[in-house]
Amino acid sequence: MRISIRTRLFITVSMLIVFFVAFSWLMNSSCLEKYYVYQSKQQLITTSENINKIYNGNVADLALEIDKLERDAGMDILILDKNLALKYYSPGLEKGDYPGMGMGRKPTRIGDSLIPLVMNYLTELQTGDKVIAVSQDPNLQTGLINVVSKLNNGDYLLLSTPLVSIQESAAIANRFFLFTGILTILIGCLVIYLFARRFTRPILELNNIAQKMSGLDFSTKYVSSSQDELGELGESINSLSDQLDKSISELQAANQKLQEDIEHERKIDEMRKQFISNVSHELKTPIALIQGYAEGLKLNIVEDEENKNFYCDVITDEAAKMNKMVRQLLDLSQIEAGYFPLERSVFDISSLVQEVIAKFDLIFKEEQILLKTDRVEHILVDADRSRIEQILINFLNNAIDHVNERKQIEIRVEPVDEKVRISVANTGAPIPDESLSKIFVSFYKVDKARTRAYGGTGLGLSIVRAIMELHQNGYGAQNTPDGVEFWVELDKMESN
Repeated sequence: MRISIRTRLFITVSMLIVFFVAFSWLMNSSCLEKYYVYQSKQQLITTSENINKIYNGNVADLALEIDKLERDAGMDILILDKNLALKYYSPGLEKGDYPGMGMGRKPTRIGDSLIPLVMNYLTELQTGDKVIAVSQDPNLQTGLINVVSKLNNGDYLLLSTPLVSIQESAAIANRFFLFTGILTILIGCLVIYLFARRFTRPILELNNIAQKMSGLDFSTKYVSSSQDELGELGESINSLSDQLDKSISELQAANQKLQEDIEHERKIDEMRKQFISNVSHELKTPIALIQGYAEGLKLNIVEDEENKNFYCDVITDEAAKMNKMVRQLLDLSQIEAGYFPLERSVFDISSLVQEVIAKFDLIFKEEQILLKTDRVEHILVDADRSRIEQILINFLNNAIDHVNERKQIEIRVEPVDEKVRISVANTGAPIPDESLSKIFVSFYKVDKARTRAYGGTGLGLSIVRAIMELHQNGYGAQNTPDGVEFWVELDKMESN
């Protein structure tokens, strides 16, 4: 059975209180009366010494002192001369009042009890000596404590005090102590209960904080209101909590970074495998065609000049496609590896768009494509001019290759906040939604058969992605009601 420290503290201290109260009561019951008797004897001895110092044989000189002792100390006083004749007996009897020992009640009592007591110790008494005795009053049947002494002038002094008053005082004291002891136990238990709660509350709070720390919750702190050991322990736990929180946060960050690195490496490995597969797939067809047509020429399968020229054209065309793909692969790898730094400059993007359009003018006429331009003159941008030209050429080639029978292409240049957006849109079939986020991945093709027809390699948009990531600007593609739109954003510069 689990017993809390609060309960153990309460029970232990309460038992100590009960033990000491019971022990004190037992000691009082057994020793208090004896102690009272001892103190009474000492008081009688001291009184007899004081009387001996001031007594000169005349009782009248001691009247005031004797009266005070009789009233305040409750003593009976007897003075006899050297012949054992009564000179004084409480309360004020003198020898002349009662000339005979047989006359009156008190002389009879003296004769029956006290005079024999003095006579019993005459042989032991010398001047200044004392005899202490306990006797029984024959009339009252009560015990008496007596001190018999011989005074300096030769008279005899007897001081007596009843035992019953001492016994009653001791009994009253014991009863009162029993009452106060019970009250002390009750009040003590209540105080100890409150103290135990207050003492253990910080311990329970520290335990709760430690439990939360074990669950990696370091938000709760100990608020110390004292400078004792518990306060120091609380400060130590707070310091430990902060250090653990910092260390675990660093470990979690390092673990997260490690997970990201592992995931990045996994993706790179997958991309490497996919890249090899894509390159193999892309090279397989032209190599097979070149090999086939080359063997045909070697074996003189065709003899007329026209077919031989056709074979040679196919070989040349496929070789050109492979050369283009290799150059694009080298270009992409250099950009992504950072070996091809940007050569930024400030230039007019509208002028660059016009230059690119001029290069495609003959193609537009041959394909009978209607070109629309929506641009703002003299817009300055900060970018690598040659790489942006490469992006525009790539966008226009894609637009031409995928334009439908409406044969419309639109180029727009427009400011967007602190950027300049250049977009190229054509009329044609939309790109499936699931492919919009993948078309900028190397070798990804929405329609492989159609791509083969116009000679695409699937690397153009990957180069666009790499260039724009170097520029740290946005890029993307979206379907429009009439076809597809590709766009990039460049840093806008204010003209002087």
